[in-house]
Amino acid sequence: MRFGRAVIATLAIAACAPGAPPSSGPFRGAELDRPLPKPALVFTDSRGQPFDLVQATADRVTLLFFGYTHCPDICPVHLANIAAVLDKMPDDVQRDVMVVFVTTDPARDSLAVLDRWVTGFDSRFVGLTGDSATIADAQAQLGLIPALRTAAQERNHYGVGHATQVIAFTRDGLARVQYPFGTRQRDWAEDIPKLVAFGRPPDAGTD
Repeated sequence: MRFGRAVIATLAIAACAPGAPPSSGPFRGAELDRPLPKPALVFTDSRGQPFDLVQATADRVTLLFFGYTHCPDICPVHLANIAAVLDKMPDDVQRDVMVVFVTTDPARDSLAVLDRWVTGFDSRFVGLTGDSATIADAQAQLGLIPALRTAAQERNHYGVGHATQVIAFTRDGLARVQYPFGTRQRDWAEDIPKLVAFGRPPDAGTD
């Protein structure tokens, strides 16, 4: 894993961010009222290869987030926090977690831009793009507000309003917990091992 200057600056901002509301359940994140299945959709990864969301993330905890590379705050803070926490986790936990970022701005987020931005947080993070219909379908299936481009002040200078929560799928492919903007590193550090252990047989060993 490697941190650039922008990521280090983002971590400094994140450290000052307010925490997420406390949860009354076993997770620090907010548990969904009912688990949601992972969208059975095919995207394109930042290397130009087809990425079947269900098959490519099978039997792993998947942290899914929708955003865009020009995002000034929410997106980099989320990814920087997750990257920092995962970097301190045991190897077996790191192997069981997949972080997937789906762009909500495919017009500007070319494959090269997406790859450079996502891997700038962690080389293992996966960046995905697709046509607008596929991206919108994925958000709808998860009950997220649809991404909406704001009015451009200049050509190619615009923002994209998007859902701010990270959706956590356990290894059975069901979304069970969501993490709003403001989730602290210590919340991630507490929950990631729980997400990995969820549904694992009690006698299952680790490598």
